[in-house]
Amino acid sequence: MSLRGKSVRRSVGPSVRPSARPPARPSTLWTQAALPDALMMAYTVGEDRLWDARLIRWDILGSLGHIEGLRASQLLTDRDHAALRRALRAALATAGRGRFTIGAAHEDVHSAVEDWLTREVGEAGARVHTGRSRNDQVACDLRLYLKDTLLELHGAGTRLAAGLVDFAARHRTALWPGYTHQRRAMPSSAGLWAAGLAETLITALEAVGPLWARVDRSPLGTAAGYGVPLPLRREAAMRALGFASLDQAVTTTQLSRGQLETAVLAWCVDLAHAASRCAADVVLLSSEEFGFLVLPPELATGSSIMPQKQNPDLFELTRARAAALDGDLAAVLQLKGKLTSGYHRDFQLLKEPLFRGLDRTGEMLVMMAHAVPRLAVDRERGMAALRGDALVTDEVMRRVEAGQPFRSAYRAVAAEVKEGVIFLVPSAADLVRRRRSTGGLGNLGLPGFRGRVAALRRWERRERTRFDRAMAHLAGRTR
Repeated sequence: MSLRGKSVRRSVGPSVRPSARPPARPSTLWTQAALPDALMMAYTVGEDRLWDARLIRWDILGSLGHIEGLRASQLLTDRDHAALRRALRAALATAGRGRFTIGAAHEDVHSAVEDWLTREVGEAGARVHTGRSRNDQVACDLRLYLKDTLLELHGAGTRLAAGLVDFAARHRTALWPGYTHQRRAMPSSAGLWAAGLAETLITALEAVGPLWARVDRSPLGTAAGYGVPLPLRREAAMRALGFASLDQAVTTTQLSRGQLETAVLAWCVDLAHAASRCAADVVLLSSEEFGFLVLPPELATGSSIMPQKQNPDLFELTRARAAALDGDLAAVLQLKGKLTSGYHRDFQLLKEPLFRGLDRTGEMLVMMAHAVPRLAVDRERGMAALRGDALVTDEVMRRVEAGQPFRSAYRAVAAEVKEGVIFLVPSAADLVRRRRSTGGLGNLGLPGFRGRVAALRRWERRERTRFDRAMAHLAGRTR
């Protein structure tokens, strides 16, 4: 659910109806109590309703899992359980139609859902909060939301990685110079460029496993961080919600606030930096001075004053979003870095950088996966740029293969370069043939990359199926 452009209107003081007579002097109670309370609510609630709108579905599903735990713990009668389940599923359907809202009278998503239940089923609705605090409730909501979102990001990242592997296969013999210090170094290729970016991204995606294990743990029953004096069967709620394990110590859930968001955003930053590096290369290598990559018109934008311009805005904004994502991670690190154990209201402000960072990551991955297959390569421009200094190291290695010690060959060729000697340019086929070592431009190892992409897809399908099955069962869509 996109929340951009929306705002929450807040009243920071009582409304005053126009009157013909001057208003009476406010009472001491009004000036000292009511106004500060209104300001207090506006300040402490902040934008929480706005961000909590993303959690409506997950708060309802979390409550459906919670009541399964309450019934298993014999803290809820079958009658109340049936009434709550029926009302929660109705709330879920209403939310799916976009008609479940968090009103001004609600402090957060939790109070909105509980208010709905109380209106629908009366006293049974007041029992839904048994055995939990809003602290473990929001932790559960966030973990369900994160599981769904991480799977989406993982899928988008895998599509980008697959696109880069396919690009490498199409252009594995399209040669151009490689660069160090932004100076021509040695021969490279469009295929080697894309293969390296693909492997970097694949490696980042493969790191989802340990992160997933941290998210895939039920916090329900930890309450405000110290458990509750009730015979809760926490495992029942865990199983109902499809979590693989529990936060074992009840203090763990609040200790993990901030840590979990940091881990999620750090993974996102890793993906984003891979996408950003690709984007920055496209901006440079498609410029008129290089021309190795060619942007199709649909991936470029024009200028308001210069008719000839074809600007790489998509790629520049990808680079910028990655930089902004670094800021989201920094905000989370600062929020959680100096806190003592237990719950702190500071945690409320973790939502904004977390959600914003997840949005940015998704936008980047989706757009780059869309763009990479549409890039073209100018083989002639790339090969023309290889003439000269980029082939000097090839001459050194040719002499080494002929039996000359490397250091002697290096010094001899360096001296000849200073004298202006021009070396013969090998053919493209010879340049490729001489680079058959594992991972070189003549031996990219693309089948191995395809196998790793396939493994990523299998993991995603397995976890998506497990997650969706648990959510569908709670929603009453399966038996």
